[in-house]
Amino acid sequence: MSMEYKKIHACPNDCILDKKDFELLKSCLRCGLSRHKLKQKDDDTIEDIEKHGLPMKVIWYLPIIPRMKHLFANPNDAKNLRWHADERKCDDMYRHPADFIQWKKFDD
Repeated sequence: MSMEYKKIHACPNDCILDKKDFELLKSCLRCGLSRHKLKQKDDDTIEDIEKHGLPMKVIWYLPIIPRMKHLFANPNDAKNLRWHADERKCDDMYRHPADFIQWKKFDD
């Protein structure tokens, strides 16, 4: 789909995302786990393979603006996505998720 994405390293226990100020840390500030995978050597010792940069957990983040542009690129899909703003009944009854405050904030 050729959508841009960002890979963000994360703590294996989901404590913290390793971005901005935390990118250079070798272990999690909250739980102390290494942010890199561990490799066992032949002599049963464990070494941190941080020099290779293999993270324990990676999150793929898809920025919202390109995702919305992609959704609205097709005119037929755009019509269906705008149904809640153009064609639904507005009589102060909760008939659709678009009637709730959170959806109205998203529209703004």
